[in-house]
Amino acid sequence: MATQTSASSSDFIKNLGKMYGTYTGGFIAFILLLAVLEQVGVPNKILGYLFVFFTLAVYAIIGVMTRTAEVSEYYVAGRRVPAFYNGMATGADWMSAASFVGMAGTLFLLGYDGIAWVLGWTGGFVLVSILIGPYLRKFGAYTVPDFLSFRYGGNFARALGVIVLVACSFTYVTAQIYGTGLIASRFLGMQFEIAVFAGLVGILLCAMLGGMRAVTWTQIAQYVVLIIAYLTPIVILSTKKYGIPIPELTYGQAIVDITAREQQMLATGLATVTGLKPHIAPFINYSPLNFFAIIMCMMVGTASLPHILMRYFTTPSVREARQSVAWSLLFIFLLYFSAPAYAAFSKLEVYTNIIGANVGALKPWIFNWGELGLIQICGKNAGSIDAIIAACKAIADHPGVVRLQDFVINTDVIVLSTPEIAGLPYVISGLVAAGGLAAALSTADGLLLAIANALSHDVYYKMIDPNAPTMRRLTVARALLVVVAVIAAATAATKPADILAMVGWAFSDCACSIS
Repeated sequence: MATQTSASSSDFIKNLGKMYGTYTGGFIAFILLLAVLEQVGVPNKILGYLFVFFTLAVYAIIGVMTRTAEVSEYYVAGRRVPAFYNGMATGADWMSAASFVGMAGTLFLLGYDGIAWVLGWTGGFVLVSILIGPYLRKFGAYTVPDFLSFRYGGNFARALGVIVLVACSFTYVTAQIYGTGLIASRFLGMQFEIAVFAGLVGILLCAMLGGMRAVTWTQIAQYVVLIIAYLTPIVILSTKKYGIPIPELTYGQAIVDITAREQQMLATGLATVTGLKPHIAPFINYSPLNFFAIIMCMMVGTASLPHILMRYFTTPSVREARQSVAWSLLFIFLLYFSAPAYAAFSKLEVYTNIIGANVGALKPWIFNWGELGLIQICGKNAGSIDAIIAACKAIADHPGVVRLQDFVINTDVIVLSTPEIAGLPYVISGLVAAGGLAAALSTADGLLLAIANALSHDVYYKMIDPNAPTMRRLTVARALLVVVAVIAAATAATKPADILAMVGWAFSDCACSIS
């Protein structure tokens, strides 16, 4: 039986390229099909449902197919994940809702100063590659607290590791579930407080049955979705505006156009000197000290994230652990190198299509986000055209057009709303929503698994019941995963802060504790 299982696993690994190649082709074909359906008049709401439910169904199917009752498979995917695919899974695990949804929005708001977050998060992987990743794999542990116990001896270090892991990961997973709720509430028409629990179902289906094994193969599928979703809108915008389908090359011209538009808005009274923050001006929002402190904090925090560190327990060897860090950087680079361009193209579209537009002639998409309290015009939620007109009329000497100081958009919806701002087909908006959902789900899976594994393996098995049989250990792990997930969803439903703020708290906790 063991020989048959080993042979089956070997065949599975050999066929990974074919399977994920077919999956990628199928996903692109699905996008094209929905584009055709949009052209023949299928309602946008139906397209949104199809995007969300199709992707969730794929992740759930992978989770069910890779379910396991083996401890090593559940905790470390049998230590058989090749470096290339572990790098892709790590990229998906890492690129959370903060990266996909929040980062471009932060760059949109902060301009130059927002680069601090990008530099810190990317630089952290250098620390992982040099100082941490390979050594974790060398110890052959199941969890980060397990490693700390081996390294420092005894359960005291293990207990401290569990406390830190839970504190950091719970804050982080709350942000991810908040992101799933944000997307589901907009594209499925659900109340936000209900939407966070709807998103939770997709998370649990992936992580609960197969543990790290299921999460790994699901995250690879999620990476494919999120990177296609992230790049597609800006490739289209780059091509339409500048004739080059490589937004990283046209980003500079977009910055020039933004600067010119900023000057034009000042000259025509659509912006004030005090209200306008030039996109390329440094140290407007952060002092130089704070700018570099954020970089350092994010670097050390990245190198200490438990759900990222546990990915290096899954490779066959120390050498492949080191290689998988390099692959992780490549896959993360594809999104991070594009985020500044995304922010620039989005800001250019806002400045062109919204600022200066007649208050009574705004597009319907604004009201969809305004109903959720994520867009305000003239100091009021943009829930309807009548509400906007009334709010602007209440302002003395208002010119009847949207000025920069009138328009407030939540940073968490910049990426999600950019296709609508730019007037792209709705299928692109649905694709971006599917990508944001993939990013949030992939990271939430890893975080919940990190928490549940630490509590079940390090607390229950190592400290409470060392003689517990395999099935009881896995049952405890799955039960704890559900409990933690429900508590995190309940916390996210209270909207404690925006996504980037919550993620920043988690990184700060990691930076000052595990390190």
